Amino acid sequence: MFSRPVFNSRPIICFVGMGLLVAGCDRKSPAPEQANVVAANTVSADEVASGPAPDEATGPAASTEKLDRSYKGESGPTVAFTAPDGKSVTLASFKGKPLLLNMWATWCAPCVAEMPTLDAAAKSLAGKVQVIAVSQDMQGAEKVTPFFAEKTFTTLKPYLDPKLGLSLAYQANLPTTILYDSAGKEVWRMTGGYEWNTPAAAKLIAEAS
Repeated sequence: MFSRPVFNSRPIICFVGMGLLVAGCDRKSPAPEQANVVAANTVSADEVASGPAPDEATGPAASTEKLDRSYKGESGPTVAFTAPDGKSVTLASFKGKPLLLNMWATWCAPCVAEMPTLDAAAKSLAGKVQVIAVSQDMQGAEKVTPFFAEKTFTTLKPYLDPKLGLSLAYQANLPTTILYDSAGKEVWRMTGGYEWNTPAAAKLIAEAS
């Protein structure tokens, strides 16, 4: 299922995809495989279907993230991606417990910046909420494996989507993080870098309960 795009006017967010999909990220120099990523167009915040309530846009990343609830109740796409054990999975594989899905890439600076907080959140939520970070690097394990080895995350594991199936299905910006409830229905999505180990983030994630 394809959903309409969510845009943000702030330049820190990375857009990924092909053709007319654009990128406007304060990012590291992209690898050659990212040659289809070009400078971003900015879009008025009025074009976003819904934004964060005032008390939800808190913490150090408040100026870079955008909370969108307009897709609430929708199922995720059925595209497959690769689990850390090499098996092919879909979002349906995670039904039964809430899921926090993060789409990121090694070349995206705000993605990399939020990863330690996402790892900390994954550790504190273990057994209650599944947290997965799915790389949108087109070189797959070649890029992601050494990145994870360098960062030594305690809980996050490398999921791979080198064909960009998820980001194309969502028409997603990077980073984008989406919360699903235990039935696989979307609760909200966050576009842009965020501090995932804060009380504000915990309050948002608790909405999947």
